[in-house]
Amino acid sequence: MLGRRKDAAKAGTPRSRARATKRATVQERAWLGQWDSAVTSYYLLVGATTLLAIIGLVMVLSSSAVTEIAAGRSPYQAFFTQARFALMGLPVLLVATRLPTSFYRHAAWPLLGFSLLLQVLIFSPLGKEVNGNLNWLNFGSFYVQPSEPAKLALAVWLGVVLGRKQRLLGSWKHAIVPAVPGSLLVMGLVLAGHDLGTMLVILLLVAGAFFVAGVDWRLLATAGGIAALVVGVGFVAMQESSNRTSRFLATYAGVCDTTDANVGTGCYQSVHGLWALGTGGFGGVGLGASREKWSYLPEAHNDFIFGVIGEELGLLGTLLVLALFAVLGLAMSRVIRRHPDPFVKITTAGIACWIVGQAFINIGVVIGIVPVIGVPLPLVSSGGSALITTMAALGVVISFARDEPGAREALSARGSVVRRSLAVVGHAGRRALPRRRSQQR
Repeated sequence: MLGRRKDAAKAGTPRSRARATKRATVQERAWLGQWDSAVTSYYLLVGATTLLAIIGLVMVLSSSAVTEIAAGRSPYQAFFTQARFALMGLPVLLVATRLPTSFYRHAAWPLLGFSLLLQVLIFSPLGKEVNGNLNWLNFGSFYVQPSEPAKLALAVWLGVVLGRKQRLLGSWKHAIVPAVPGSLLVMGLVLAGHDLGTMLVILLLVAGAFFVAGVDWRLLATAGGIAALVVGVGFVAMQESSNRTSRFLATYAGVCDTTDANVGTGCYQSVHGLWALGTGGFGGVGLGASREKWSYLPEAHNDFIFGVIGEELGLLGTLLVLALFAVLGLAMSRVIRRHPDPFVKITTAGIACWIVGQAFINIGVVIGIVPVIGVPLPLVSSGGSALITTMAALGVVISFARDEPGAREALSARGSVVRRSLAVVGHAGRRALPRRRSQQR
């Protein structure tokens, strides 16, 4: 009996064991220090977003100047356009970071309805076809790509409808209605405009939201099979607008014509993208010194800007871009793990799969492991609608990061530390001033 009592005393009560586990966890993470604080997600998101936007502006200028001169325009025209969109997106991002979570929850249905209305308008006289895709609205002085705000609206809407049914998602009926019909409606309208690349990105968004929501894996597997069938049919059914089969064969079957400069056929873009990456080597040929951007690589400032980054900045530049997107993914995964609100978790998962997934699809196209499907590199490629919407989406996630447990208090405390530091400096300056006067006397 005495031996058993000693063993029980060693084991301790459940509460003491929990405290011991907590102390061990704290000791394991002690080396992280401030890197694992309540505001880590916030600063990672802000830092990575800022750096990617700056890299995008620099590379748009570098990759577009030559073609702008060849077209008889100012070499800075594409850069100024991108900078204007970045300046337009900045206040959107800042406002989005300050809005409370309740605002996004209440705005979910109106946002989805408005985005669907814009998407339907592409089939009206306002619709404009670009490179075989009917995915633009022409408002005279500017163009809008309605599928971009539809991504953000769908992520927020899925967060609302799946978050409210958190305890009922084990039933297929509650998991499917209304989330699946709403998602299919958005993807169907995008696919009807022959924009297969954007539809794939939206599919990633939906898959991420459903996965984090805790939907039955059998439903996810069934949906994945149906999605693969839809994508396969999409490659065949949309041949009247672009040669998607030739792109698929060029990537996976080795059927390649490197002399075809038509951006819609063959593997001309992929080959020149690989040549750009190969030419860059480890350190790159230098900023502005790319040779592929001299009209050899189509869409050098847009879909294939990663190739120019690899050529001019080398392996170091491409790894920096990859690392920044990995940081975005890490920060958003922290928000998902730390925030207690299911709405925030699901919405952040959708946005993370959209932005990070689209980035790796774009990079996969450039390095030749994904067929050319025409999706830009988020925050880096030239494009107004994509840039503003991506900044707005990251602003939403930054708002969620500010609402993590302890984050608001930490941010407020750091602000007061700054004010106290300035006060100390000012007080020291006032004390030093009489001494200087006495010395002068």
